[in-house]
Amino acid sequence: MQLQESVGMALNAIRVNKLRSVLTLLGIGVGVFSIIGVMTAMGVLQNAIENGVSDLGANTFQIQKFPIGNFNDNSRWRLRNRKNITYEQADMFYDRMKLAKFVGLEVWEFGKVVEYKKIKTNPSVQVAGESIDGLATNNWNVEDGRSFTNQEVQSAANVIVIGSDVVKKLFPIGNPIGELIRVDGRQYKVIGTLVNKGGMLGGTQGNLVVMPITTHMNTYGKERSVNIMVTARDQKTYNDVLEFSRGVLRVIRQVPPGEPDDFEFFSNETIIAQFNDTTFMIKIGAVGIACIALLAAGIGIMNIMLVSVTERTKEIGIRKALGATKYNVLSQFLTESVVFSQIGGVIGIITGSIMGNIVSLLLDAPPVYPWNNSVAILQTPFLDFTALQMNITALIFCSFIGIVFGVYPAWKAANLDPIEALRFE
Repeated sequence: MQLQESVGMALNAIRVNKLRSVLTLLGIGVGVFSIIGVMTAMGVLQNAIENGVSDLGANTFQIQKFPIGNFNDNSRWRLRNRKNITYEQADMFYDRMKLAKFVGLEVWEFGKVVEYKKIKTNPSVQVAGESIDGLATNNWNVEDGRSFTNQEVQSAANVIVIGSDVVKKLFPIGNPIGELIRVDGRQYKVIGTLVNKGGMLGGTQGNLVVMPITTHMNTYGKERSVNIMVTARDQKTYNDVLEFSRGVLRVIRQVPPGEPDDFEFFSNETIIAQFNDTTFMIKIGAVGIACIALLAAGIGIMNIMLVSVTERTKEIGIRKALGATKYNVLSQFLTESVVFSQIGGVIGIITGSIMGNIVSLLLDAPPVYPWNNSVAILQTPFLDFTALQMNITALIFCSFIGIVFGVYPAWKAANLDPIEALRFE
């Protein structure tokens, strides 16, 4: 009953002193808003990246010449003399990888124009050269028609499978299967179309065409490094397949024992880990800014509570005269301080979640809800925070702020002399 009464008195104090209360709540709200908004936006970006990199199928990793992302001058100097993974080496790897479910080989060209009669795409189409398993390891599914056959790969046939964006641009009406189109000025026969998969960070995965890897290399040159994609049969054998792949490729590329690999592995998990490493300092900065804002808000709460104690001195005297103990008065004002902090925290969580999820609308990515307990929006070496855990932690910290900065005003109110308090004007 006493707690209920204290909460009711705190809410009444907010209603009576609206402007003062709003300014106090704003301080707490801004601190919580800054951290929840940034973390939610980062969680949305992580969702977008996870959806985007899922073009590598489940239990799939890729082997390539260089690591993904940017690397510093020291690593650039160390890697500059790496030799390409040749098609012959990749083909030998394919023959020896009996432990894997699929082994796909691929090469890429970017920024090409695709034409059908008088219709042209923008010079932004990606041209992929794939082996037979390349579509499976990329998690591409044929919607209409078919994929190319092993014979078409061996004979470097001029056949092509086109993405959904290319279909929409060149064939707004009618079926493209069997039609002849030109890619970068060369003619190919369309034998299939790919299912639309959306894209990463607001982009698209449908703006591409796929041809046999041998056709691609005959067209754009063989002096290039081939990417190798490997799909394990299940999660249990994933690590075994990865280590076996490393050993097979080291033998094929004649890497001496004790020397580091002259190729790189990456998977969906490594891309996400790289994103988390890149954004870690941004998240830590947001936490620092939020702590400073909450510290300032705590000082504001202390100031407001001191003013409240002064204004309600006679009320405190009457309550003590009627039998209220020091504990009763102390708990009343501490409760009011915590209520202030909690209301500000809830406002900050709601507004921060809304602002952070605006990113999901801009990028067409899955939102991160405040009660979401599956996506880690802050990862530290010791603990990962989901959206729900972050919001609960924010509310707990708001309570801590309310208690720490409300103790002195509450102690001052509890120690007022009832006779002096009743005389106060």
